[in-house]
Amino acid sequence: MKNTIKNLVVLAVVTVFTLSFTTIDKDKKEIKTDKSKVVWKGYKVTGSHEGTISIKSGFLNFEADKLTGGEFVIDMTTINTTDLQGEYKGKLDGHLKSDDFFGIAKYPTAKLVFVKVKATGKNAYNVTGDLTIKGKTNPITFAISIYGNKATASLKIDRTKYDIKYGSANFFDNLKDKAIYDEFDLVSDLEF
Repeated sequence: MKNTIKNLVVLAVVTVFTLSFTTIDKDKKEIKTDKSKVVWKGYKVTGSHEGTISIKSGFLNFEADKLTGGEFVIDMTTINTTDLQGEYKGKLDGHLKSDDFFGIAKYPTAKLVFVKVKATGKNAYNVTGDLTIKGKTNPITFAISIYGNKATASLKIDRTKYDIKYGSANFFDNLKDKAIYDEFDLVSDLEF
């Protein structure tokens, strides 16, 4: 009986001692919003438009140098086109900010929260996340690559899942060459 108690005490001391010197290297890395860039591209029957949008805040979580999570807030008030100038740029920028599209007066931000991260290679990951646009949240899956203090990610988003139906041939008839495709792309170059 004495030996059993003695062994349990020794085991407890060794466990506490070991755990006190064993750390899991967890790291939350803030995104440098001024050095990061998000480019969007939307498609229509007669062509496409593209532009930029700013990250308001964000971070990536790492454990032992492996990506484990992240979260981003996008400043929807900064959406703008880069392929147009003058009056046409002003009109499209205003339309994108209106209730027909992103309704920035009521929804000034969008949010992406990583839910699951799976390594697919040395620096590559598949991420499943929750994307919230216009107050609606839907799951999304995308690839992200990490190199040093930089990351790149490409997302394909179906705007109709977020109640952005303007010009969608799936919701309106007789649009012909005025139809706008439901999916748009986001390409993010991040620095942290």
